[in-house]
Amino acid sequence: MERFNEVTRRGFIATAATGLVGAMSNVRAAENDKALIAITLDMEMSRNFPNREDTHWDYEKGNLNAPTKAYTVEACRRVKAAGGVVHCFCVGRVLEQGDVSWLKEIVEMGHAVGNHTYDHVNLLATKIEDVQFRFQRAPWLAEGRTPSELIRDNIRLASSAMKARLGIKPNGFRTPGGFADGLRSRPDVRAMLKDQGYSWVSSVYPAHEAPRPLDEPSSAFFESIVRAQTAAQPFRYPDGLIEIPMSPITDIGAFRTGRWKLESYLKAVRLGVEWAIEHRVVYDFLGHPSCLYVADPEFRAIELICELVKKAGNNAAIVSLDTIANRLKPR
Repeated sequence: MERFNEVTRRGFIATAATGLVGAMSNVRAAENDKALIAITLDMEMSRNFPNREDTHWDYEKGNLNAPTKAYTVEACRRVKAAGGVVHCFCVGRVLEQGDVSWLKEIVEMGHAVGNHTYDHVNLLATKIEDVQFRFQRAPWLAEGRTPSELIRDNIRLASSAMKARLGIKPNGFRTPGGFADGLRSRPDVRAMLKDQGYSWVSSVYPAHEAPRPLDEPSSAFFESIVRAQTAAQPFRYPDGLIEIPMSPITDIGAFRTGRWKLESYLKAVRLGVEWAIEHRVVYDFLGHPSCLYVADPEFRAIELICELVKKAGNNAAIVSLDTIANRLKPR
C-alpha cells in the first residue's frame, strides 16, 4: 500500500475543495459556522456478517442479534460521553422482538431514532419483486398493492411500530440503500415522504471509485473518497424537502465490498472528517453495528471521530441530522 503522508493529505483536501463554493452555499450561514459531524447507525442486520456466507439476513433485516444491539448501545454511550449525539435509523421489524429495552435506553440517553422502513425496502422499486427480498419469496405479502402502495405502507408501518413500542415518533427518514442521484428524479417519492410528515430525508450516497476486493486502497482511491465529500453536502429539492447525504465510504463498502483492513477504513474516515472540519461543512458517518461489531470491535472509528471533533474545539460538533437540516431551513 502506498504511503499516505501529510503532504499527500493536504493535496487531497485541495483537490476535493475544487468546486466547493457551490456546495457550501447551501450549508453555511456564516463564516464562523461549525463543521457539523453526524454519527449515524443503521440498525439492521447485514449480509456477509458475522460470517461471509451469511445471506439469510436479506429476509430478516430486523432480527438483530445480541452483539449488534450491544454494539449500538455502547456506541451511543461513548458518543454521549464525548458530548455528542447519535442518529440511529431503525428497521421496523426490530420492534417485533420481545425485548426493546436496549432501544428505549438509547432514546432515554437523548439520541435520535429515525424511520428506516419496516422491511428495509427499496424506495425506487417499480416492481413488487424489487421492493425487498421478502416480497420475492412471499409475494402474497403485497396483498395486491402496487409497488408505490407497498412502499408507502411499509414506511407508515415502521412509524406505527415506533409509536407502539417506544412511544416516539420517528426522527427523520433514511432510505435503505443509498442512491447517487438521491430522489432527484422521483418527485412522487418525495411527495409521499412529505405527506407522511418528513421534512428531510437521507438518500444520497455519492458516487466514488469502487473498492476492489482484497486490494488495499491506493492514494487515488482515497482521493476519490475525499473528492466525493463535496457531493455529500446537504441541499433542498425543488419541493422543499431537505436532503442530507451519507458520506463515503460506508463500513459496508469498505469491509464487505473491499474487504479492507481496519486501518484503511480509519484512514478514509479521518480524511473525510478532517476535510469537513477544515471547510466547516458536513460529514455524515454511516455505520452498521451488525458489520462494525465484527470489523471494528473496539469502536476505533467512532472514537476517532470523537477525538477529531474534540481537537477541533469550537470549530466542530457531533450533532443529529435534525441540526444539519435546520441549517438549510429559511432563516
